[in-house]
Amino acid sequence: MQFQFDSYMRDMVQPMRDDLTRIGISELRTPEEVVEHLPNAEGTALLVINSVCGCAAGQCRPGVAKALQNEVKPDHLFTVFAGQDKEATAKAREYLAPYPPSSPSIALFKDGQLVHFIQRHQIEDRSAEMIANDLISAFEEYCK
Repeated sequence: MQFQFDSYMRDMVQPMRDDLTRIGISELRTPEEVVEHLPNAEGTALLVINSVCGCAAGQCRPGVAKALQNEVKPDHLFTVFAGQDKEATAKAREYLAPYPPSSPSIALFKDGQLVHFIQRHQIEDRSAEMIANDLISAFEEYCK
């Protein structure tokens, strides 16, 4: 029996994907899906660049989940998975200029324009609660 690394990785990261999809965030798995959905989203759109790292599990995904419990939230919710859906992530990062690649990270767009961005260095040293509060403030400002 030959070891199937890709299959193993898919099985290993599926719970990390599920952390976001179970709360209503749609995965963009291809560059074409990114182009179809992200720049054309009317109103506000949240993009979570997911990752397998500890700060994604301990702070980013829980912070996003808590923020989305707020009454005011984005109209559209998307995610790409860095290191897994590489081409989709690269395409999504084109919309995050001038910021360098960062995963995990969280972006908020309004009518296709980036209006708020939380980079990895703003995630790894903060609690999920702090990240949620940051996002809620951005939602209150841009999503009304």
